[in-house]
Formats: sequence, structure tokens, C-alpha cells
Amino acid sequence: MKTTLKLLTAIFVTLLISCGGKEEKKKEGFSYEKKAPTEQTTTKAEKVPASKKIDLTNKGIGPIKSLTLDAEVDQKMVAHGADVFKKLCTACHRSDKKFIGPAPKNILDRRTPEWVMNMILNPDEMTQKDPLAKELLIEFNGSPMANQNLSEEDARAVLEYFRTLK
Repeated sequence: MKTTLKLLTAIFVTLLISCGGKEEKKKEGFSYEKKAPTEQTTTKAEKVPASKKIDLTNKGIGPIKSLTLDAEVDQKMVAHGADVFKKLCTACHRSDKKFIGPAPKNILDRRTPEWVMNMILNPDEMTQKDPLAKELLIEFNGSPMANQNLSEEDARAVLEYFRTLK
């Protein structure tokens, strides 16, 4: 009995020694609570993607140097522009959301009419030389806009159609 008591005491003491004395680091578990940042945080200047940038001074590179839009939207031209857009542009563009290319919705709030026309008529040179067109090319994974060889009349009709996309 004395031997069993000594053995149990030795085991008990060993267990106490092996369990105590160590400081375990707390592991952070999953929590829904927001924690205040403990480290110094720096505010990063968020880079605005090219498709969201507003540049109402750049006229682009191409044949269109000046263009004045009438106050009233020409509905006949809109119908023609919508038809051209549907036939030639919807493979890469959706009117109201980003796809392979940017959405033309509200484009005239971000670009000059001349820039839009030059991008439609002269996409190859625009993506090589125009800084904004270069940024768009990068943003849209290097997918260049196809030159559809539109006439100025067709491109102007597409621009008129874009005016209706609000």
C-alpha cells in the first residue's frame, strides 16, 4: 500500500509539474467583432480605374478635332446608332456594365464627344498614343478595341445612342 501511495503521489506530482509553468500563447479565433487597429495604419491614395476617371479635356487622337452636340437628342440617329452598336459592339460591350470592354453608359459624363468618336474611329492609334486609352487597355486585360472601320456618320450615330444610356 505504501508503494502504491508513493507511486500515485509521484504520478500526481509529475502531472502537476508537466501541466503548470508553461505560458501558452492565446490563439485568436474567429470573431464577428471589429477590432481597432493596433498598428499604425496609413491611408493609401486609392487609384481610380481608367474606366471611372473623368477627363473632359482630352479630345483623343484621330480625325475628330471638334464636335458640338445639339441640346436635343436626334431619335432617328439614336435608332441607327443602336442598330450599329447591337451589330458590331455587343461582342465586347454591354451598355450598362463592364464586360470585355467598358460600358458606354454615361460615357459623356467622363469623356469628351471627340474622344469617344476618335476611340470608335481610330482605336489602334488611340491605344498606342493616348494616355487614357492606354490605361483602359491595361484595365481591360490588354484586350484592344477592334477597329470596325465605321464611317464618321455611323460613329456619330453610335455616339448619339450613347447619349441616351443614362
